[in-house]
Amino acid sequence: MELKEYLDILKKRWLLIVVITLTASLLSGIVSYFIIKPTYKADISVIIGKQENANSQTPAMSYNDVMMYQKLVKTYSELAKSRTVAEHAIKSLGLDMKVSDIQEMLSVAPKGDTEFLTITVKSKEPKQAMDLANQIAKSLKEVSLDVKKVDNVQILDPAELPVSPDSPKPLLNIAVAFFLGLMVSVGVVFLLEYLDNTVKSASDVEKILDIPVIGIIPVITETDR
Repeated sequence: MELKEYLDILKKRWLLIVVITLTASLLSGIVSYFIIKPTYKADISVIIGKQENANSQTPAMSYNDVMMYQKLVKTYSELAKSRTVAEHAIKSLGLDMKVSDIQEMLSVAPKGDTEFLTITVKSKEPKQAMDLANQIAKSLKEVSLDVKKVDNVQILDPAELPVSPDSPKPLLNIAVAFFLGLMVSVGVVFLLEYLDNTVKSASDVEKILDIPVIGIIPVITETDR
C-alpha cells in the first residue's frame, strides 16, 4: 500500500517533475553549448634520464639507476612548474602573458613508477596549447641543463594540435543535469506532499482519526438538481 501511495503522489504531481527535469537539462545544454568557452588540452611526454650513445660501450642501466631516475621524475615535475621554466617559455614564444597565467594552464604528472613525465597545457586556443606544451618541455630541458649541468630530459612524444575541446562535455553535462533535476523534482514533490495537511478523501480521515468512515456527504452542484 505504501508503494501505491508513493506512485499516486508522483502521478498527481507528474507535471512538476517534468518541468523541473526538463528545465535543468535545458539550462545545462545552453550553458555547455553557448556560454562556456571550450578549453583545449595538449600533452607532451618526456623521459627523465641520460641519453645513451649508440656507440657507447657503457654497460646497461642498472636497477639502482632506474630507481634513481624514477625519483628524479618528481623533482623534474616540480621544476617544470617553476617560475624559471615559465619565464623561459614566455620569452622563447614571445608571449604577452604573466608567469601565473602559464602556471594556471600547466599541469605535470609522472606516469606511475616509470621515468616518464607528462606535461599538459590547457588553453582556449588549440594552437596555443600545443605550442606552449612543446615549449615548456624544451624550456625544462634547457633550464635543467643549465641548473644541473646534465641533460636528463629527453623529449619523446611532442604535443599535437588538439582537434576537439577537452571541456565542456555537453552531453555528459546534460545527462548529469537530467538526473539531478529528476532527483530534485521528486524530492520537491514529496516535500510538498508532506507539508500538505489538508483532508481530501475518506482514506485521509481514516488515516488521521484511525476510525472507519461510515458515510460520505456528496457535493451537490446546480447541475445535479
